[in-house]
Amino acid sequence: MNVIVESIIMVLVGVFLLRFAGRKSISQMSLAQTVIMISIGSIIIQPIIESSLWKTAVAASVFILVLIIMEFLQLWFNSVEKLITGKSYIVIQDGVIQTKELQKLRLSVDQTEMFLRQNGISKLSDIKTATIEPNGQLGYELTEDAKPLTIGEFKRLAHPSMLKQPMPTTSTKPAEPPNLFDELKKQKNRKSTDS
Repeated sequence: MNVIVESIIMVLVGVFLLRFAGRKSISQMSLAQTVIMISIGSIIIQPIIESSLWKTAVAASVFILVLIIMEFLQLWFNSVEKLITGKSYIVIQDGVIQTKELQKLRLSVDQTEMFLRQNGISKLSDIKTATIEPNGQLGYELTEDAKPLTIGEFKRLAHPSMLKQPMPTTSTKPAEPPNLFDELKKQKNRKSTDS
């Protein structure tokens, strides 16, 4: 019975501490954050195996406190940020893969092409600049010809008479699914009026 109570307490402590540490998926974490989160997982299981529940809670709290201090230091000092988080590497410049940069990152050309495909990019020539960010994700800027047309650009290019005509409406138009952001706003407003 004691093991069950200790397990519940450590799960609650772990959830609270990780919630306090911030919302990030593993792919968005820096190396230091990942190490600390893995360490906390190991620390949290210890009191169930051994017997010191409060020492474990304090140790996990210290890990989270150190993580938060490191994050604030990264905000205040660029050199600390570069040391802890790393920097972005340009891996494609004007449609040409920078193989030396890929070697520094221990990434193959095939892996880089996979990142591009996952982002809907089918031609290297469409890329002005692509980077591998410190969190391992691909950042990219498309060439002018490959960028999608925005509504603002369309309005500037379209003939003024086209913009003044109302769009034809049909009575058989299916209902639009709710906007996910509007749904969140409604839930938040509902909670604040209930309070």
